[in-house]
Amino acid sequence: MNPADLPFDTEAMLQGLRGWVECESPTWDAAAVARMLDLAARDMAVMGATIERISGRQGFAGCVRARFPHPRQGEPGILIAGHMDTVHPVGTLAKLPWRRDGNKCFGPGICDMKGGNYLTLEAIRQLMKAAVTTPLPLTVLFTPDEEVGTPSTRDIIEAEAQRNTYVLVPEPGRADNGVVTGRYAIARFNLEATGRPSHAGARLGAGRSAIREMARQILAIDAMTTEDCTFSVGIVHGGQWVNCVATTATGEALSMAKRQADLDRGVERMLALSGTTDDVTFKVTRGVTRPVWEPDARTMALYDKARGIAEQLGLSLPHGSAGGGSDGNFTGALGIPTLDGLGVRGADMHTLNEYIEVDSLAERGRLMAGLLASLA
Repeated sequence: MNPADLPFDTEAMLQGLRGWVECESPTWDAAAVARMLDLAARDMAVMGATIERISGRQGFAGCVRARFPHPRQGEPGILIAGHMDTVHPVGTLAKLPWRRDGNKCFGPGICDMKGGNYLTLEAIRQLMKAAVTTPLPLTVLFTPDEEVGTPSTRDIIEAEAQRNTYVLVPEPGRADNGVVTGRYAIARFNLEATGRPSHAGARLGAGRSAIREMARQILAIDAMTTEDCTFSVGIVHGGQWVNCVATTATGEALSMAKRQADLDRGVERMLALSGTTDDVTFKVTRGVTRPVWEPDARTMALYDKARGIAEQLGLSLPHGSAGGGSDGNFTGALGIPTLDGLGVRGADMHTLNEYIEVDSLAERGRLMAGLLASLA
């Protein structure tokens, strides 16, 4: 089977994807994510998949696991792992509506990663229409919490991956049409400053500001960044009344490194910031972590298979390790052959200018179909 012969219809794919993109699904809104998972589950059920719903926990929505009909159903096969949560709050469509401009199509979560998830289902649909039976059974797992580090579903992803031979992750492709064969390690941290309250007008000097200490520590954390390990604070909350010296301030920080040893040293440096200065206590606790994923020979063999299919389609397919974690960190770190970045090309993820390159829907759809039809 030559994937170039599959009749992918870009306009039809855009029409289907629009419904997904316009179903806003920010991570922390479990009901909104569940509505998106319902859409995907229905689409896969129409395709003939057996749908299982896995209950959520920790305040997150659940998961959808779909197994497509196959004569070897139940044997190790291919796991396609994608997330349906986005960083965009409900209401973002008013600022970032679905819009096409030439080869660009805009919308919240369209690139990260609803576009990649959708083209994966279209690839399966095209193979089924062509009566192509994949050598291995296919399982799709859609999850609700990747954008916050996958705290509630890591165990499900890892368990499902270990029941399969390969893992394909349709996260956004690289700008050079590349795929991802490794991911940097990532750690998250919770920050808390506790001061002493006073009336900011009448007795300012009697208080000890938690906001002031948080600001001081943010500068210190940013200054810790090196080429080997980066640090940034992305969330800050503090105070309740402007006429009160703030008693508490909280925040969240992120650290990323190409090597696990560098991240481990970074974690030690962050935790060492805990202490008390001028009657203000600063506390750092470790949050969720993504392990470094370094490609092994089996992942590179999987990449070589994908590169051969791309060449058959007349496309180059470079590869490399990437920052910005994904659930591929977990499966790759387990030693399961994993290929990431198989989704759409696009740019400006997590912003109000997020878009995809329209022509990548069919291109990457054919690449995915070729992989599914040839992996054995």
